[in-house]
Amino acid sequence: MKMSRLVAFSSSLLLGAALALTGAGVANADSAAAVDYVALGDSYSSGVGAGGYDGSDCKRSSRAYPALWAAANSPSSFAFAACSGARTGDVTSGQLGKLNASTDLVSISVGGNDAGFADVMTTCVLQSEANCLKRIATARSYVDSTLPGRLDSVYSAIRSKAPSARVVVLGYPRFYQLGGGCIAGLSEKERSAINAASDHLNTATAKRAADHGFTFGDVRTTFAGHEICSNSSWLHSVNWLNIGESYHPTAAGQSGGYLPVFKSAA
Repeated sequence: MKMSRLVAFSSSLLLGAALALTGAGVANADSAAAVDYVALGDSYSSGVGAGGYDGSDCKRSSRAYPALWAAANSPSSFAFAACSGARTGDVTSGQLGKLNASTDLVSISVGGNDAGFADVMTTCVLQSEANCLKRIATARSYVDSTLPGRLDSVYSAIRSKAPSARVVVLGYPRFYQLGGGCIAGLSEKERSAINAASDHLNTATAKRAADHGFTFGDVRTTFAGHEICSNSSWLHSVNWLNIGESYHPTAAGQSGGYLPVFKSAA
């Protein structure tokens, strides 16, 4: 009799635990389904380099982290406003229309185009090492003097239009694995300076995000070991046949580099 009672008691505990876990799973699913999600930002958010574009000039990709997250979580609404080439001013003037008081989740990457990183890479690929380092120094100076105010304008506008939303600001990966397998192209000094400039941009962006109460998603950790010059790069190097995809994440970079960071932060 005692053994029967013990078995019954144990069974009830297991059943209760199973029901609790099942209930939690349903609650999590319902919570995700109730989310109104808006994806803002530049080419790193639109998915340039990942392929599978929607045909618009913005080059929004079905393989970009916002689309991947939406496909996996089935939010109640998903507005994909990120656009290739976008600067901070482009976000405030053309991407915030989908935000409202009901918006629950916002993602954004922006600032790299303001700082002129495309021109940095063009200069470094086509000109001398001295010119490359000079152009990087100019970009860093812009990040120090001008970009914080531009980011403040964007972040304040987002909070004004979506006062209750959780806002996740995604950063940028380092481009190069130093001491890696590249046997041509930029010098190691140039690669190191480009990486340091990316770190500088991420630091400034993270500070502005934190000051606005936003979450910063640092993708440098997930991209570690997958930079250009590694054995498994998740970034395009210079692509003369499709120059616009140069130095952008591949589909693997979006799914393996950006998506896990956003998923954790969201």
